[in-house]
Amino acid sequence: QVQVQESGGGLVQPGGSLRLSCLMSGNLNSLVGMAWYRQASGKQRELVASILGGRTNYGDSVKGRFTISRANGNTFYLQMNSLKSEDTAVYYCNIRIGGVWYRRGDDWGQGTQVFVSS
Repeated sequence: QVQVQESGGGLVQPGGSLRLSCLMSGNLNSLVGMAWYRQASGKQRELVASILGGRTNYGDSVKGRFTISRANGNTFYLQMNSLKSEDTAVYYCNIRIGGVWYRRGDDWGQGTQVFVSS
């Protein structure tokens, strides 16, 4: 049974930084992709960053400010710098096992809240 759990959200001032973590567990032998998404209040969930097939991809609004990475082991990260108020959202991680993304559908759980405000 594969699971993911994100952490690291919080309140930060504009211009500040946060690092989100995603802990993966279960059978990860066929892991081929990792991603971060976010959903702001009243808006649709959007892709923030992904690593798939060895290539990284970023949403236009976060390019140059956010970095997705994976350390050795079962954790990957989203380093967020130069945060803006519009980055305020619930952030979710997701992983692709073989040809299937683990999280699908509407309910992705609680995620981790990032709130950017002075």
